[in-house]
Amino acid sequence: MVYKHTQIGYLIIIALIIPLLILFFVMTIAEFIKILPITFSILLIALALFHSLTVEIDKTRLVIKFGLGVINKKFILKDIESCHAVKNSWYYGWGIRRTPHGWLYNISGLSAVEIQMKNGKKYRIGTDEPKSLEHAITQTIKQT
Repeated sequence: MVYKHTQIGYLIIIALIIPLLILFFVMTIAEFIKILPITFSILLIALALFHSLTVEIDKTRLVIKFGLGVINKKFILKDIESCHAVKNSWYYGWGIRRTPHGWLYNISGLSAVEIQMKNGKKYRIGTDEPKSLEHAITQTIKQT
């Protein structure tokens, strides 16, 4: 493994735990309402899937994984032309989104690394250590 870093989405965790606690409290004191356990389950799944973003680089691939890793994206390093650290606009938000700069994968904050693929597509990977990620990608693609 050349690089591995996990960024925790504290704000997302808090934003999901608060309604989960409220729903749990309401479900324990209120009579059974079908929508409450369904909503609780959806929020719990969202928490498991989006509580963090892990970026891993080995000798051939760059892999990003949200939460438990069910939602992920893989890039072959030899298909990456270049990369550089960037700042996202606040309104790009978090999660997986289409932006004017290509697809964004972000869990927290505004910092990201933009990768330019040889086929012309661009992607942005959110990170709280953009210079380290940029350096790891640049050094690894030079070796491929």
